[in-house]
Amino acid sequence: MKEQTRPPRAIDLFCGIGGNSWGARQAGVEIVAGFDKWELAGQVFQDNFPEARFYNVDLAKLSHADIRRIREEIGPVDLILASPECTSHSVARGASPKDKASLRLSWNVWRFADVFRSRWVVVENVPAFRSWEHYADFLRILHEQSGYHYLEQSLIASDFGVPQKRRRLYILFDREREPGPVAARSQQPLPASAVVSLNGKYRFSPLVTERRAENTLARAERAFEALGRETPFLLVYYGSDKAGGWQSLDVPLRTITTLDRFALVKPDGNGGHLMRMLQPPELQKAMGFPPQFRLERGNRRQKIHLLGNAVCPPVMQAIVETLTAE
Repeated sequence: MKEQTRPPRAIDLFCGIGGNSWGARQAGVEIVAGFDKWELAGQVFQDNFPEARFYNVDLAKLSHADIRRIREEIGPVDLILASPECTSHSVARGASPKDKASLRLSWNVWRFADVFRSRWVVVENVPAFRSWEHYADFLRILHEQSGYHYLEQSLIASDFGVPQKRRRLYILFDREREPGPVAARSQQPLPASAVVSLNGKYRFSPLVTERRAENTLARAERAFEALGRETPFLLVYYGSDKAGGWQSLDVPLRTITTLDRFALVKPDGNGGHLMRMLQPPELQKAMGFPPQFRLERGNRRQKIHLLGNAVCPPVMQAIVETLTAE
């Protein structure tokens, strides 16, 4: 970390529950404020960053004058973290940008950078963000008009001690020098078994019931063919990668989304099998959030949605440490 009289100060745009902020704070950054239009996400953010302001606002509705007023309220910042909404151009939506209003949210990064004049900016999004028709213009304006050098890097969370194959695009901006690449922190990826509780407090139900969907049973049969009938595994719903609808517990979890997509299947000891969906505490671990992170608000579905929208803190910690290093 560069020596200075105070730690770097940061704001978090589209902060959600604060994955970016948690990682940056672990890297020695002071989180000054978060911005999000989802009030529930903001409440979780405030639970974990009580010293920071939270602005429950739609950034697209803020004028330049509004942003200048916010700067007067919170003072200068050194780092802007931003994770613009990515659902309109994610692989799950066919990797084809459709929601123009959603994509335009990315321009708010430039608007804040233009007003705050922070040294660093980090933008996180899905790799298909590059398919946005104005992506090149976005980079060009931040480079030519705002004076930022930048580096685009695709990173996988499992390379940073997170038991998940979550790949995201990160764009590192530095006003003073060319950003350096972020190196992997983990040589051996953590498997899904590191976060899944096989015999814990969660309730199981029989795999085979009259009401169980045929597609679910077909997924399980494909897993049995590969693993045998005595090895626990995960069923994976809402996938589009032709992986058969299941995965081993010996590899990192596939990407956590805002949907309830992972079910644990294990033998019941009597020739049959039991199953249950993964629970928010397990998904929280699989996102790289530590036990002390407070996710106490909302129902189960909302917690899964909040986690699926989040950024893995260990990845952001590595990015910020790299960006702010001498």
